[in-house]
Amino acid sequence: MKRRSGFIVMMRLIGLVKPLTGFMVLAIFMGLIGHLSATFITIFGGYAVAELLEIDTPFTLGFLFISVGIFALIRGVLRYAEQACNHFIAFKLLALLRDKVFRALRKLCPAKLEGKDKGDLISVITSDIELLEVFYAHTISPIAIASLFSVIMCGFIGSFHPVLGGIAALAYFVVGVIIPIITSKLSGEDGIRFRNKSGELSAFVLDSLRGLTETLQYGQGFARLECMNAKTDALSEDEERLKRTAGRNQAVTNTSILVFDLIMLFAAAALYQEGQVEFLGVLIPTIALMSSYGPVVALAALGSTLQNTFAAGNRVLDILEESPVVDEITGKETIAFDGAKAEHVTFAYGEETILDDVSVKIPKGSVIGIVGRSGSGKSTLLKLLMRFWNVEQGNVSISGKNVDAINTTNLRDMESFVTQETHLFHDSIRNNLRIAKLDATDEEIQAACKKASVHDFIMSLPQGYDTLVGELGDTLSGGERQRIGLARAFLHDAPLMLLDEPTSNLDSLNEAVILKSLKEEKGDKTIVLVSHRQSTMRIVDQLYSVEHGRLS
Repeated sequence: MKRRSGFIVMMRLIGLVKPLTGFMVLAIFMGLIGHLSATFITIFGGYAVAELLEIDTPFTLGFLFISVGIFALIRGVLRYAEQACNHFIAFKLLALLRDKVFRALRKLCPAKLEGKDKGDLISVITSDIELLEVFYAHTISPIAIASLFSVIMCGFIGSFHPVLGGIAALAYFVVGVIIPIITSKLSGEDGIRFRNKSGELSAFVLDSLRGLTETLQYGQGFARLECMNAKTDALSEDEERLKRTAGRNQAVTNTSILVFDLIMLFAAAALYQEGQVEFLGVLIPTIALMSSYGPVVALAALGSTLQNTFAAGNRVLDILEESPVVDEITGKETIAFDGAKAEHVTFAYGEETILDDVSVKIPKGSVIGIVGRSGSGKSTLLKLLMRFWNVEQGNVSISGKNVDAINTTNLRDMESFVTQETHLFHDSIRNNLRIAKLDATDEEIQAACKKASVHDFIMSLPQGYDTLVGELGDTLSGGERQRIGLARAFLHDAPLMLLDEPTSNLDSLNEAVILKSLKEEKGDKTIVLVSHRQSTMRIVDQLYSVEHGRLS
């Protein structure tokens, strides 16, 4: 994870507010007027007391009471309006942020997401982004409001005497700036550790739920539970440290407020004795300072909470700013499929070479078979044809054009890729199939399913094509999921079909039906067939064998 300073994270997060700048300015204005109204209720109360004591003031008693009523009404209305505006900004930005994160994940997929902890990603998408609501609703505008409010109040208090204005400025600076900075420094890496451990716990829980059957089968329930409890306890300890820091922060803030109130009172009294201010110069500045800490106290509380928020923002920015392994290609001329080939291709995952000087010709209308042991690079070759990864040496081309120079959308339109594991969404079978072609008619869907030998099975279900499959398709067998994956490929109707172990989970009868369908597609389609089964290779025109990353 890239480490950024709190200031950099804050600036990056504030930059996302640009589309809603008008609403943010409005929230700041309403918040400023609201806080001034609340403070001047107390100040005008002080003037009213002076009037009752028959001390000369610039206002009449009637004017003061009417003004206090107006200030109270303004404070109530603007407080609600400010909060409503801030929360509109926050939740609108969270929606935009989630959209940005999903777009970023789409660009990073599949190369950068292979091996990523899915539970941790879910934690970022859900709880980390949700935590940023605190920043957008309760941080940006409060900082601006506190700054403007402090300047205005320093000017008002300083109008009685510059020394009193200086004391007010020092009080606001210590409570609103110095204390939050010190608290943030004392928190150190606690916030980042807490968010990271929270993501690890989410990943562990998700992993445990998915492996519940195996856990029960092998009697590992207590071991799994102990590990989960250990992670939870460690997370609780980090949270306790954060809460303890927040408690100390509040204690120091309240003590500082009391000290500065006393300093203001004694300084004003000393100036009164020297004849530099009148009695109002003692009463009003002291009351004004005591009643005006609201905006800066909100900043003081940020010292501890922002560590957690910035840690969450840091994790979100990691995704938004991560560079994809494969960039999406646009702006090129659209081409039609006319064969494919790989020439002297070498590729490695990290330090491990998977393919070494591999060349394969895939003429249009042919069926090419690739066999080999697990880990020999068969699936990797198909991924390079899909341009999920970039080749390190050599060339992969479609219709004589390097895949790096073909629009990504155009490339994927020409290819149907069936992987060894078919992913099904928690939705109806019909909608799972329509991923391959969103505007597909029911007749097209059924025709594709018949080719994949899955139509009769679907029709035997109580709701047919509208039957919901469980999460990750758990309500279906491996063979049924595999046949639905093949039906997607048939429905996509691309000229190049890349099939990775398409019959590995099927019985002989269903395999024969699918091979017959593939053979009938020959001519209209070009098929690359990867399989361990010799029976699957009966329909191929040319067979390649991969051993240790090399073809024979």
